[in-house]
Order: sequence, then structure tokens, then C-alpha cells
Amino acid sequence: MTTERLPRLLALIPYLQARPGIAVAEAATDLGVSEVQLRKDLELLWMCGLPGHGPGDLIDLSFEGDSVTVTFDAGIHRPLRLTADEALSLLVALQTLAEVPGLAERDVVDRALAKIEAAAGTQAKARSGLTVNLQDRDTQRPDSDEHLALIRRALADRRALDLTYYVAGRDETTERVVDPMRLLLVEGRSYLEAWCRRSVDVRLFRLDRIDAVQLLDEAAVVPTEARPRDVSTGVFQPSAAHDAVTLRLAAGARWVADYYPCERVSEVGPDLEVVLRVADPRWVRRLVLGLGTEVSVLDPPELAEEVRREAAAALAGYTQGIQSSA
Repeated sequence: MTTERLPRLLALIPYLQARPGIAVAEAATDLGVSEVQLRKDLELLWMCGLPGHGPGDLIDLSFEGDSVTVTFDAGIHRPLRLTADEALSLLVALQTLAEVPGLAERDVVDRALAKIEAAAGTQAKARSGLTVNLQDRDTQRPDSDEHLALIRRALADRRALDLTYYVAGRDETTERVVDPMRLLLVEGRSYLEAWCRRSVDVRLFRLDRIDAVQLLDEAAVVPTEARPRDVSTGVFQPSAAHDAVTLRLAAGARWVADYYPCERVSEVGPDLEVVLRVADPRWVRRLVLGLGTEVSVLDPPELAEEVRREAAAALAGYTQGIQSSA
């Protein structure tokens, strides 16, 4: 869940209670989100509520046509009284939030931590032995702190950045000037969202793939048409505009169906047949080549031919290398 969605969800029930029967479209406009996103928020709230999570415990909403009314708020309107375990869980969550890169109001989180610790008393002392680290151990870079400090400064001073960035999907390093918009934490990884002058669009840059960053002596100018990306369901959001690829996955490659968003997944004997949307054909070629005999390309045929050609070239180069060293 993003740092933008959580406050919106917490404010949504009181907002709807003050406006019973409000049209979903009107509420979406007031909250600054799309109608589709608001409906996703309402569906999520339906699964939230009091311990027990049974009938009468969960938040309940009533829909009539295009309007929505809160019929049970699960006590959100009452002062919150936490048990010791609930207080400790909240402290852990707040400490995790405090580690989010680019957190704009860290002092607010620190004050909340202090208040809950004081209210929880001795039970909160358990937190003293807890350390929260959101960085991936495998991707942590020795220069990541320096890069992050420069990015935060660029955001604070509204200055442009010069990035040397590794594009994993194309296996190439690129140079680009960007106008920073915000820092994000998505699925355990930190990203810079920025207007990329090279792509003339909003782009997400994984911090651990930034090889170098330079703070430029020029103002960051984010165009008015630039819109923050909705990452509530992940960084990559497939659409009909992306190419469809059909793969058959053997046992050693079934993890692909869990790791990447698939449009369709079906069992075919001992294998899985999946359809996924791909923004960059070079990325899926690398994926298939890396999986070897555990995957077959069913469609499109031109992708299958490209994979065969690249595999044959790699094998020929490998064979030539062995013969040369013999």
C-alpha cells in the first residue's frame, strides 16, 4: 500500500458518513482519484474491520445505483483504544513508515511514535530491540545513501538531476536529465518518480539501478500534464496497449506466473500456459533465454524465432570459445 492510499482510506469512512448517498463519481472528484480507484478503495474497506472478521465485524457499505452509503463503520468514529499487542504492531508499522525514502513529514511520525510509546507503557519497551530495514540486502549499493541524499535535496530545492541509469529490460546504461516528482516505496524497493526529458513522460527509476546522480544547477520543471503513476497494484500495470505473449511453463518456471502479472493462467497437463502483457520485447526475450528448456514461446511466432536465433548465436559463440581455448 502506498503512502498516499493509506491516508485516503482512513479519511474515506468519515468523509462518506458526512455525505450519505453521495455519488461515487462526485466522491472520486473530491478525493482527487479516478472512479475506478475509488471503487478499489471501497472494495478494500469492505475487508477491514474489527477483530473476528465475521458478520457484523467488517465495514459495511450500501450501494444504490451510483451512490454509496456507510451502514457500519466498525467503530472508526470512536476514540481508538489499543491492546498491548495492537500498540506494538502499530509501533512496528510506524517505525517501518519512518524508513520510507523521501518521507515528507518524518517529525509527524516521530511524534506519533512517542505518543503511542507513552500510552503503551512498559509493553512498548519491546520495540527497543527492533530494527527495521527496508533495503534489499541483495541490491543494496555502497553509494545508495549518497544518491538518496542528492535526490532528497533535489526534491526539496526543486532542482533537476542528471542520472546514469541501468535499464534492466534492455541491459543497457543510459544518460538522462530528469525533473524529480517524488520518492516511492513499492513492494520493498525504492523508486524515484520523475519527468524524464529524454522519454518526454513520467518514469520510475529504481534507486539501486542508478549508477550515478548529479544535482544540476537548474530548476526542475514538471509539465502540468505530468501525473503521478498509480502504483497501488505494482510498478508495472499491463494494458491492452502492450503486446500479448503466450508462454508454456514447465515445473522449473512455474514461478513466473506468481512473480509477474498474468492476463490468463491455465493448467495444461503438468505445465502452465500463461498470457502476459509485455512493454518491451527485449525484456521477455531475456526472460525466456534465461529459463532455457523450462519455457516454450507459443505466441507470437516472431518472438519464438528471435529466441531461437539468439540462443543459437550464444551456443555458437560458446562452442567457438571452447575450441579456441583447447
